[in-house]
Amino acid sequence: MMWQSSTFKAAATVLALLTSQVLGQEADVVGTTNTTNTTNTVQVVSTKGVILDTILDWIDAARLDTTTYNGQKYGCKCFPGRPCWPSANKWNSLNRTVDGTLRPIVPAGAVCHNTFESPLGTFQTYDQAACAEAQANFADEQWTVEKPADALWTFFTNDTCRPTTDPTTPCTLGNYGVYVIMATKPSHIQAGVNFARQNNLRLIIRNTGHDFLGRSVGYGSLVINTHSFQSLKWTNNYSGPGSYRGPAVTMGAGVQGGTILKAGHELNPPMALVTGECATVGLSGGFIQGGGHGPWSTLKGLAVDNVLNFEVVTASGLIVNANEWQNRDLFFALRGGGPSAYGVILSTTVKTFPDLPAAGATLYLNTTHTFDNDLIWEGTRIFHKYSNHMVDNGLYVYFEAWPYQFRVRPFVAIGKTQTELQAILQPMLDEFAAAGVPCEFATKEYPTFYDLYIDLFESEASGQSAFTGGWLFNHDDVANRNDEIIAAMKNVISPAGRPDLFGGMVGHLFNPGHNVPVSTSAAHPAWRNATDFVIVVLPSPEGATPAEKADLQNVLTFNQDEGFRNASRSGERSTKNRPTPSSQTGRATSGAPTTLASSSFVRSGILWAFSMPLLPPVLRTGRRLRATLGFARSFRGTEETFK
Repeated sequence: MMWQSSTFKAAATVLALLTSQVLGQEADVVGTTNTTNTTNTVQVVSTKGVILDTILDWIDAARLDTTTYNGQKYGCKCFPGRPCWPSANKWNSLNRTVDGTLRPIVPAGAVCHNTFESPLGTFQTYDQAACAEAQANFADEQWTVEKPADALWTFFTNDTCRPTTDPTTPCTLGNYGVYVIMATKPSHIQAGVNFARQNNLRLIIRNTGHDFLGRSVGYGSLVINTHSFQSLKWTNNYSGPGSYRGPAVTMGAGVQGGTILKAGHELNPPMALVTGECATVGLSGGFIQGGGHGPWSTLKGLAVDNVLNFEVVTASGLIVNANEWQNRDLFFALRGGGPSAYGVILSTTVKTFPDLPAAGATLYLNTTHTFDNDLIWEGTRIFHKYSNHMVDNGLYVYFEAWPYQFRVRPFVAIGKTQTELQAILQPMLDEFAAAGVPCEFATKEYPTFYDLYIDLFESEASGQSAFTGGWLFNHDDVANRNDEIIAAMKNVISPAGRPDLFGGMVGHLFNPGHNVPVSTSAAHPAWRNATDFVIVVLPSPEGATPAEKADLQNVLTFNQDEGFRNASRSGERSTKNRPTPSSQTGRATSGAPTTLASSSFVRSGILWAFSMPLLPPVLRTGRRLRATLGFARSFRGTEETFK
């Protein structure tokens, strides 16, 4: 299996030690695959009222059991050390049920520390060879993806066990879960969901760990790893439920964007689909459930606009299909209603389409390495001024801004020639020249989008600790308030009143409404007039205290993001690191679908996100429906669609 890598084997002694001490006399079943599976047989059912059935259980399950960790109180769920915590016998029984795939969670950095402390005890963990591997690969995305429970961005893990050259430094579990089920079949997921519900445990779903907001980790939780679900089934003529007939692919929950793009490219003819720009993103997880945008979105809409069917384990432990004809309320909610809210995805079927020739370009400002900030920002202003022009001409654009740096890599023009792309961007280039902005610009033509994707998109680093925030600017914002937007961007890079801090931005220019102006999904309607989706990044220094982290969070929310809010008259907040005073009253919500206000709802009390505390229920309005389920993501489809 994927996690049977040299990295995983290097930590095997750590896991064995933990297993023998934690799971007691029956610990020998851990890691074996020949044990008896005592779970109920898999049931695939189509039900009405699945959602209503399960929200009621969430209310019933709210047995208020509180604990304090890192100075913060947590309630409702059962945590380690409490009388309600399952006994060793119960954990052993679960391990047998899931065929020996239950494992104690050990952060990747533990092998660089003499001891590792978790709620299960303190253990000797130092391994010189494994530590060298961890140090060499901690910033490698795919290396982290292959881990049982590690997160690509580490802030919400509490950064308590990073690789180090000093093995005497402490290593604790932080906000990681306690156990992980390395699920390899649906019954393992069913068993984990049922165990969490029956024992009032927090449940976390971890696919790839590509998560900026802490949804893939959670203190005191049971984690289900779905990354082994790697099946791909392509068809030229989808004949399943719904009215669509045409090419499609059914992908397992663990399939990543880079993997499926490569597989589609190898078909004859090459096929494509809407994925994110980052190859490590697991498509069926937070990507599609949050809306899902990427290089094809200006031409093909959001990922949710292309979904045909979900196979999902509900919080009741049932396997159901959700599509245009079956469980339509669940189908609506899963398409942009937010990740880790309505169930655990087993597979997703989406539309595919022939890959096309494409042209790409790159742009680098400040190629003379000047410290003339005014000149750099003038170049940024000119670039952003043409945002509507770019997306209206079918482009996708990915840009980054850091102190004294601005670059675009790449401009993507699917179905266009190099000459056509040059013509679209020439007015911007002419303004650069007139303003004396030094830049480096190049274009190239490719036989398919996939060839462009491999050549121009870059891998990203894991192991970073940072807050993320951001904003969705629409056409009207860019057309009428571009100078205000640029001023807000300056404030992101250099927060007002905080010369000790700096931030960065990752921007995405696209418009899902360009060719798909209307959607029946739960994704926020503001996407249909989008131009620029900006992610704000505020780095957190290693070793930051809780007070320092709280300060950083306040700076991002009430300084950097607030500048974007003031610059926008009609856009919307996105990828927030925390709720804000406007979380329930954002401007772009009036058009949000209201069909679920009187509909049934999925029982999601066992699914909730560490980084998002509860907000008041507002089910009666038909908006923020997910807040009633233990979530506080303020706008459907605006949180996990990036990357």
